[in-house]
Amino acid sequence: MPKQDLARLIGAFDRLAANGFKLGAEWEAVHEICQNHEGEQVFDWGHALCHRVEGDDWNAGYWYRRAGKTIGAGTIAEEWTAMRTELSEKL
Repeated sequence: MPKQDLARLIGAFDRLAANGFKLGAEWEAVHEICQNHEGEQVFDWGHALCHRVEGDDWNAGYWYRRAGKTIGAGTIAEEWTAMRTELSEKL
């Protein structure tokens, strides 16, 4: 996994978070990055959170399973904070 792609994912999620995790251009950017790396667990986890933001729990569950993760127990913002910490350690 190229570190630059991981950095792009973190940046895109940061912009989505700054926008209050609302659907729109920022959400689309995150989704596209994740789709381009389908099958890589880190990006599949991002894909899961992306669909959680969307409110599509079934699809989110699919991506959490592919990523080997469970859905966060807290808010989306709390899950992003934990995810961001873990992803940043991979840079």
